[in-house]
Amino acid sequence: MKATQAHKLFCLSLREQFPDYDEHLRGITASDSRSGYRAWGSPKTLRKMDGTVAPCAAGGSLPFAYDDCVEVLRTVRERYPRACGRYGFVDTFNPLVNWYDPYVIGIDVGITMLMAENQRTGFVWHTFMKNNEAQLGMQRAGFHEGHA
Repeated sequence: MKATQAHKLFCLSLREQFPDYDEHLRGITASDSRSGYRAWGSPKTLRKMDGTVAPCAAGGSLPFAYDDCVEVLRTVRERYPRACGRYGFVDTFNPLVNWYDPYVIGIDVGITMLMAENQRTGFVWHTFMKNNEAQLGMQRAGFHEGHA
C-alpha cells in the first residue's frame, strides 16, 4: 500500500510538467512510449519522462489501494476511450500528444487481471504462498504469517 501511495504522490508531483496527471489519472512503470521502450521513474530516466500513462500501473495495485486504482482505470476508460479496446487497456498512451500504443501487451493486461482476482478473492496470493520457496523468502524478508 505504501508503494502505491508513493507512486501516486510521485505522479502528482509531476503535474506541472504533465498537467494530465491528477488524482484520477496516472501510471508510470517500465513500458512502451512514443519513442520506444522505457524504464520510467528511475533517477536516470526522470528528466526523459514524457507524460506517458500505463494503465497497468493502477491495475497492478488493485489489492493495495482498490478504490483509488479503480478510479484511475475508470477515468482512463471514460476520458480516453481509445486506451481501452477489445482486449483491454493498451499498454500505454500519452494524453498530452494524443498518442496511443497500438499494442495490448499480455503481461500488462495479465497483472491487471491477476490483481483484480487477488483483490476479489485472494486466490493468487493464497496459491502463491503454497509454494515452499515463497514461504521461505517471506520469512527471510522478515514477514510472519498474518502480516504479509
